[in-house]
Amino acid sequence: MSGPIDLDGADARRRPRPPARVPATPGLVVTQRGSGLRGAVVSLGHGTVVIRDHEGRDRTLKLIDGGFDVDGRQATLVLPVTSAATKVTNSGSVAVPNARARVARASRILVEGVHDAELVEHVWGDDLRVEGIVVQPMHGADDLVEIVRSFGPSPRRRLGILLDHLVAGSKESRLAAGVDHPDVLITGHPYVDVWAAVKPSAVGIAAWPDVPKGQPWKEGVCAALGVADPPQFWKRVLRSVTSYADLEPAMVGSVEQLIDFVTLDS
Repeated sequence: MSGPIDLDGADARRRPRPPARVPATPGLVVTQRGSGLRGAVVSLGHGTVVIRDHEGRDRTLKLIDGGFDVDGRQATLVLPVTSAATKVTNSGSVAVPNARARVARASRILVEGVHDAELVEHVWGDDLRVEGIVVQPMHGADDLVEIVRSFGPSPRRRLGILLDHLVAGSKESRLAAGVDHPDVLITGHPYVDVWAAVKPSAVGIAAWPDVPKGQPWKEGVCAALGVADPPQFWKRVLRSVTSYADLEPAMVGSVEQLIDFVTLDS
């Protein structure tokens, strides 16, 4: 009884270990504790992670300490750490050293406009060149059915299409419903314009302004922000994007899904 009292020993052995900190690398299979949602990591943002389930649906989940299971262990998902010698592309992929652009495949990704194409190229351009995938603007989706028919999709000539404002009841959702082909995948984001797929914090604004229905969205946004030149403002928006983390998860998940789809003929 005269020896020192061990204040830490027994209690420390009984104290549960903190959850492991696991880098959320794309493709890592995780399970959300509580809900049981299981899928592969697509991207990690500010406070959220996008996972793709076994049916190909993307789910945006909150990042909570110890909120996931990885290989049967409770885990906290964290940003992957890369060495100084490892170059990472804007999309979060590990860059392929001295990679040459692959000869363009027959498969394509179509987007609605020039700004959509510029943003996809800015973030995923390195990946697309390695895969030989060309992104082309459609200059609007009104003739979507005819565009698909003219393209002539096939198992070796897949077509991925990214639409703005793909929400229930929108014009875009009605146009998408008119396309039913096994070698065509249509995904999209919920924003009226691709500008809003960029996080406001990246651009240095509190939020994207609300624009009254019927008013041109870009012009309305610029007027609300006191910007006189929409084309110049777009250049500012594009420069503000340094990686996929500056984009909303819905945009990231949609583009990643399209890239996976059109490269399945590898």
